[in-house]
Amino acid sequence: MEITSAEFKISSSRADMCPQGNLPEYAFIGRSNVGKSSLINMLTKRPKLAMTSSTPGKTLLINHFLINKEWYLVDLPGYGYAQRGKKMMEKIQKLIEYYVLEREQMTCLFVLLDSRLEPQKIDLEFMEWLGENGVPFAIIFTKADKQSIAKTRSNVNRYLNKLKEQWEELPPHFVSSSENKTGRKEILDYIDSINQSIHNTESM
Repeated sequence: MEITSAEFKISSSRADMCPQGNLPEYAFIGRSNVGKSSLINMLTKRPKLAMTSSTPGKTLLINHFLINKEWYLVDLPGYGYAQRGKKMMEKIQKLIEYYVLEREQMTCLFVLLDSRLEPQKIDLEFMEWLGENGVPFAIIFTKADKQSIAKTRSNVNRYLNKLKEQWEELPPHFVSSSENKTGRKEILDYIDSINQSIHNTESM
């Protein structure tokens, strides 16, 4: 897939304020500071499309970007940033839960994991919750350029083995680097394949 256009559409404080229509939506989520904004900018080749910040937990809204006038890339707030305070954490959690569970246009949720880290309890619990609720999701391991290829491969395998303790079938996964564009083609091709299957189903 080639991205020929990417434009910011709207920031929403509630899921029911998101764009109307039936365009498929591919949402990106992860713990704060996992490299979500950088990944979105890398995928779209728009360096400033999603605002990157040195302050973790900056995204507090649901941000919609229209891609190729055919589908939405959705930037969701990060989870697990304790310094936001309890009330804000609860508000963000409700926002995420409502979007993920109630948004009919949400086609696939990409869960971002830092490839340098051991499996984190909060990520494992979040993915378990997705599985329990039948939410379609894929995993993107970020920041692969921050260590050797062998170290990344080892960490990813450790994570997948941890998931196999609870999952009979693992979700699709991708390894990415915003710095050297690793994973860009694979992720976009995956989105494109889902879009194609949607079109084929609609035309039957």
